[in-house]
Parts: sequence; structure tokens; C-alpha cells
Amino acid sequence: MKSVIALLQFCTSLPLGRPVDFEHFARRSYIYPLAGYVIGGIAAGITYWIASPMVGAAVALAAVLVLSGCNHFDGLLDFGDGLMAHGSQEKRIAAMTDRTTGAGAVAAGIVVTLLAFAGLQSTAHLPAAILTAEVCAKVAMSWLTTLGVPFREGIHSYLHGFAKPWFIVPTTLLALPLFLLPVPGTSIVLALAGTAVIAALMLLLSRRLFSGVNGDVVGAANEIVRAGVILLLALA
Repeated sequence: MKSVIALLQFCTSLPLGRPVDFEHFARRSYIYPLAGYVIGGIAAGITYWIASPMVGAAVALAAVLVLSGCNHFDGLLDFGDGLMAHGSQEKRIAAMTDRTTGAGAVAAGIVVTLLAFAGLQSTAHLPAAILTAEVCAKVAMSWLTTLGVPFREGIHSYLHGFAKPWFIVPTTLLALPLFLLPVPGTSIVLALAGTAVIAALMLLLSRRLFSGVNGDVVGAANEIVRAGVILLLALA
């Protein structure tokens, strides 16, 4: 339970009492999807009672951002700055890790949020879509934590130091309860496949642009995978 509490204290803004030693989660980062079930489950429960697809989509996105403390969204903004910077790897890393917010950050935040908002309005079952997308987003975070070689010291390098290659297996297995949702099984398969593709692309892009992965890249993956999975579910 200490691992789960440490995970939720890291991934959510929920009031969970006295801080638990972060190492409890670091040694078991494969439990990332559990945070997806909590955040996505709360958002799904709220939107279940909203009849309007537009209002439901807005509330669902607001809920997941507030519940996560916008922690991963901040990573998306930093990643956007690094992605749009010109020049060497050092310049891109400097743009991603400084404290200013540039045009790349604004563009990344707007594009990803708009895609997720539009996709949620078109899904057949909005509560199931936001829950699925949030769990898949955390699966991607776990995969990048395990496979992403760090290029600097930080939270990601700390988590990566404890991660083992076999973490990928239990992380993936924790996504299987999604097949119990009231949506076609093929949609869940498509969501997990899309998660794998986006995570792989994030790894390749980060290695090329930044020579590795940091916490901003992992946080950005959470936001991008959520939007990508929502779009896939809408199209399916």
C-alpha cells in the first residue's frame, strides 16, 4: 500500500496525508496504471451524469488535469519548447529545461488539448473513453520510465535506476481490466496498440533530439498518449 500511496502522491493532487517515502513507488514503477484508474475513474464518474458531449468532454479534461495537478501537462509544455527549438541538442535541452514558456510550449498545449477535446465529443461512450485513455497514458509513462535512457539527473533518472526490463509485463497486464468496459474489445486493442506506437515514437524522437529521456518527456508522453487514444476511440 505504501507503493500505491507514493504513486498517487506523485501523480495526483489528492489529499493523502503525510508524504510516503518516494522509493516505495520507485521500486515498483510498473504500478503506474493504477493512478490511471484512479484519475480516469473519478473523471468518468463525474462525466457519466452529463448528457451534453461538449460539456462532458470539457469537464472530463478539466478533471484529469486538476486531479493530476497539471504535473504532466507541465512536461508537455517543456517538451514543446524543446521540440520547436532550433540548433544543437544542447540548445534543445536548454529550451526544454529552462523556466520560461515559449511559443512551442503554447502550441503543444493547445494542439494536444484541442485534439483530446474534439475526440471526446465524438466517442460512443465518453466515461469509458476517458478512463481508457488515462490508463493507457500511465502505461506509456511506465514504459518510458523503464526503456528511456536518461540524459540528465532528475526524477526520471531516479525512477529509471530502479526499473527492470520485466516491469513492462506487469504494467501491460494492469491494463487488461479495460476489456471489462462497455466498449468493443477491438477498441481496447486499438488503444493499447496506439499507446505502444506513440511511446516508441517518443523514445526515438527523444533520443534523436535530446540524446535521451527526462521527466518532461515522460510527462509529455502522458498527455500525448491520452489525446491519441481518445482520437483512436473516436475514429473506431
